[in-house]
Amino acid sequence: MNKHVIIIGSGFGGLTCGYILAKNGFRVTILEKHAQIGGCLQTFTRDGVKFETGMHYIGSMDEGQILNRFFRYFNMIETVPVSRLDVNGYNVISLAGEHFPIANGDENFVNTLSRFFPKERTHLENYCNYLNKITDYSLFYTDQERLYNNLLRDPAYIRSASEFISSATKEPLLQSILLGNSPLYAGIENKTPLYIHAIIHDFYNKSAFRIAGGSDLIAASLSDSIRAMGGEVLTNCKVVKINCNNTKAISVSLNHDLKEMTADYIISNLHPCRTLELLDTPLIRKSYRNRINSLENSISNFTVYIRFKENVLPYQNYNFHYAVDSDVWKNASCYSSEKFPLWFLYMHSCSVPNQKYARGAFLMSYMNFDEVAKWKGTRIGNRGSEYEDFKHEKAEILLNLLEQQIPGTRAAIKNYYTSSPITYLDYTGTEKGSMYGIIADCQNLLNTKIFPRTRVPNLFLTGQNINIHGILGVMIGAVITAGELIDKQDIIKQIHEK
Repeated sequence: MNKHVIIIGSGFGGLTCGYILAKNGFRVTILEKHAQIGGCLQTFTRDGVKFETGMHYIGSMDEGQILNRFFRYFNMIETVPVSRLDVNGYNVISLAGEHFPIANGDENFVNTLSRFFPKERTHLENYCNYLNKITDYSLFYTDQERLYNNLLRDPAYIRSASEFISSATKEPLLQSILLGNSPLYAGIENKTPLYIHAIIHDFYNKSAFRIAGGSDLIAASLSDSIRAMGGEVLTNCKVVKINCNNTKAISVSLNHDLKEMTADYIISNLHPCRTLELLDTPLIRKSYRNRINSLENSISNFTVYIRFKENVLPYQNYNFHYAVDSDVWKNASCYSSEKFPLWFLYMHSCSVPNQKYARGAFLMSYMNFDEVAKWKGTRIGNRGSEYEDFKHEKAEILLNLLEQQIPGTRAAIKNYYTSSPITYLDYTGTEKGSMYGIIADCQNLLNTKIFPRTRVPNLFLTGQNINIHGILGVMIGAVITAGELIDKQDIIKQIHEK
């Protein structure tokens, strides 16, 4: 009989890890506590418009590029349509009263920014070349053994993104523009490692797309494939305990009736803190628990989901980043409720390729969980009028600021909906609604690095915390975790053969 693997959580990491293992002969059961699968891939529909909750745009999807290879491997090329963003400005960074387009491709990227900073062309070329050396280095995509062995020596890990940017150019405004997408990883000055900035820049620099029809298409495609290979993806199945004997994990207990399900291996796609809460075993040392529970997590977010009037506002084929202060490092590290917002990201949702008019949009800014902590434990839709008034006030601030940046937007709005850090906590289970999980710290690498193998021999972790967040980081993390059960080189060979 094939080895049985239980995966806790149907987020992107759980689904991709389950797909790999099912493809390689394992009997896979994925358990999801909610009615809808997908984690950050989840969507919701209001007034006929679908809104994404976590994954809004992707990169490196052109033929031969890394995400395209992964999509082929995961059988998603035909099932998940994409729509290309503007190659001459897929991101627009608004700083110091000007709008700076970020273009696809090294040459286009350099040429576009050189129009604003003609004396910085050579520095921009050197910037691209250095980042290319980092991302071309295979350990970021496949070779975790080399990573483990070189963690404390590799400059991409022990050098901060902020130190690198300050050395790449001495022009302060250009430094801020190069860091304009730092909210995609909640960057923190002198802490965020260079490799995170390098991978995210490379990922979107090559090509950028929106998912036409919503990110839930990814979850549906993966779950359909897993079921077609004999696996199960079960909803409304909340794991309340991971049961262990003296040597290993043996089963999970489900829901309130404590029904047990046994397995040869258990993989948790939950935040590591949530996984530890399910374990009561001396196999997990107190020192490990203390380390995981003490780690700092990234900031959370407040989001406005906008429903536009029909056929009024032209579809915006780029993402708009706005920063109040040109020192973008302040966005995450200096956030306070009194300074809301220091930054926002605005993008239109994409229903079909080559869309002409916007139907929905997403407007997001940072927010600390502490601002909504008093409503923890309340149910969605039943948090009371004070909470609704709080969200309305924050939404109006954001919408007024958006109108200042892109006049005419408010007149096109039919209605809007909101979510806060407590919403994100309820749907994802991350610590305090953290967007990107545990913060990697180049000054404290070993303590902030989470490995897939736990002290329980047959219990493993997957998801954004064991590699990096985002669609590419989580896919690679799934390869790393699955590689603990099967030959990782076989998985890599399968991916490259597609």
